[in-house]
Amino acid sequence: MFNILGMIILIIILFIIILLLIGIKISFNYTKKEREIKGCLKILIFKKIKVYSREFPSKDDDKEETDETEKESKQRDIKKLLKLAKPCLNDLKIFLKSALSIIKVKKIENHLIFGLDSFADTGKYIGIIWSVLAVVNTMHEKLRISAEPSFNGSQLDACGVNEVEIYPLKLIIPTVKLISKKDVRKLIRGVWDER
Repeated sequence: MFNILGMIILIIILFIIILLLIGIKISFNYTKKEREIKGCLKILIFKKIKVYSREFPSKDDDKEETDETEKESKQRDIKKLLKLAKPCLNDLKIFLKSALSIIKVKKIENHLIFGLDSFADTGKYIGIIWSVLAVVNTMHEKLRISAEPSFNGSQLDACGVNEVEIYPLKLIIPTVKLISKKDVRKLIRGVWDER
């Protein structure tokens, strides 16, 4: 009895290890305009068998109206996250380089439209975003990420087509190295608090 149970557990563990080594294909296409997100997320194992699929917006999503105080709060949140991300840029660059050698990028094409109520703040932060994108886009030939400023008030819209193959077992060491950095942990806490 215990031998059969042990064999079943061993087979399950071996299957998980093989799955983690062979990789998972993730496809995510989206369009975000104001508060509306339309898109589709698919996760495939063995690069062909679909194990998860979700359409956005789903029927369960609630539509809520935003008021002016909520827009001001979001604008402050964006500024706060950008300030937290600034000291992490070098660590994130190192992580992205090692992750891109492990992740097989099929296609990453994204476009961001970014604006704040202040023209000066919009110009300042779009400059930071462009400098980050200048580094990121040179890391892989299939990366095409762009951004444009919007001077029509607070705005954060985006659209994109993303297809990657991830090998989770190989990502453990670079992820642990990234999370060991104090500034990165502050950024993660900041993102988590804004949820």
